[in-house]
Amino acid sequence: MHIKWNALAQTAGVSFGVTVAVVAVFALGILALSRREAALSAREGGQASGGAKPALLAGAYACFALCAAAVIYGLVLIAAP
Repeated sequence: MHIKWNALAQTAGVSFGVTVAVVAVFALGILALSRREAALSAREGGQASGGAKPALLAGAYACFALCAAAVIYGLVLIAAP
């Protein structure tokens, strides 16, 4: 039995990189939702604010959709015949 160490290292590196990227994108989505909630609460509290910032909600949805697409693509790769 011969182990291809180079291929194993490449697979581990790509897996680590994709994992870090998905977690970072998910964290950006959570940050966008948090900032939107802060803007909403500031508006309700009577403070001058720029509004509810619908762009933050759209950005959060885009981040979560990107994460879901990465997970579904990984499942397709695993389940492919």
